[in-house]
Amino acid sequence: MNVEREERPSSRPRLRLKPHADRRLKAGHPWVFSNEIVMTPELRALPPGSLVRVEGDDGIVHGTFTFNPHTLIAARFLDRDPEAVIDARWIGTRLERALRLRAAFGLAEWGRLVHAEADGLPGLVIDRYGEALALAFNTAGMARLERAVEEALDGLGRFSTLIARNDSPLRPLEGLPRETRLWRGTGGEVWVEEEGVRFPVDLLHGQKTGWYYDQRPQRALVGRLAPGRRVLDLFCHSGAFGLIAARAGAEEVELVDSSGPALALARRAAEANGLGERVRFAEEEAEAALARLERAGARFDLVVCDPPPFARSGKDVPAALRAYERLTRRAAGVVEREGFLLIAACSHHLSGPEFEKTVGRGLARARREGRVVMAGGAGPDHPVHPALPESRYLNALLLQLF
Repeated sequence: MNVEREERPSSRPRLRLKPHADRRLKAGHPWVFSNEIVMTPELRALPPGSLVRVEGDDGIVHGTFTFNPHTLIAARFLDRDPEAVIDARWIGTRLERALRLRAAFGLAEWGRLVHAEADGLPGLVIDRYGEALALAFNTAGMARLERAVEEALDGLGRFSTLIARNDSPLRPLEGLPRETRLWRGTGGEVWVEEEGVRFPVDLLHGQKTGWYYDQRPQRALVGRLAPGRRVLDLFCHSGAFGLIAARAGAEEVELVDSSGPALALARRAAEANGLGERVRFAEEEAEAALARLERAGARFDLVVCDPPPFARSGKDVPAALRAYERLTRRAAGVVEREGFLLIAACSHHLSGPEFEKTVGRGLARARREGRVVMAGGAGPDHPVHPALPESRYLNALLLQLF
């Protein structure tokens, strides 16, 4: 992030940093923490989400930020210009830039359109489903810009459906209510197609924004591996991994999830794609299913483990590592020799190397040898801010076991 001394008068409240508290900003980090700020009564009185001008104690101006006096992450970078006009036109410029990136990878109409800080719009997530958009305004600063975002989107293209998925656990931390609402349009169901398979997606009530676009690279990989193999899809949700495997020519597929509504979506997708007779469904906890299958002597050539986040905060990490180790050990017990295990972790609190070591310990406890064939994550529609490792949250490992 370029910085400059700024002498002209400002119409924007000034947020001054404590001595030496701007080192991360000068290195390109987009956040300011509350303990780095000279907190004045005037700043404390500002409404959450206000625009402020951030300066170091040395007079260096860092630009325009959104500000929330009540949160740990108190200020989030928007623009190097401390007097930037943050309106629909400004947002539209960033949306157009985000769209061009996705278009370069053929993901402009079906994928994540905006990924928060990495797209220059902190706190905003937009997933696109053709003419339908699911939006999450996760910070007070972005919530105050909701109407400007809507206007900018209208300038970007024709979107018949807008759904606000403001149900993230981050919103209460920002002083915002959790809610889901139909913002524009008549309904929340769409159909997504991946690897030749169509899936029903509930944008109003489904997990996250209704579909896990982030696992698209791993699903494509499973499709390439699947022909002629026996596949087990654990934590299958709506069956994306398993049904793509079935469509690609898997010999047999078993889908396991503890959620009846999620399996109902998977059954609908299987029937819609003519795969119903080739797939088994089990409404069961994953570890219980693994114990059952191991007792029965069942073996699979490809096992997929894509659990929900085990570490939603930093304090959850030790327990999460134990859970991933245990899951790896049990899943390895049903993988055929020279078969594959795909296991994923969805939490920015867990680093890639830490996850890989944990999986290795699980294999050792299972008394299995293996090798990492692929280490991956989200696709290019989920870019990562180079100074913000927190925006890299998905780790996936494909291993071959012996």
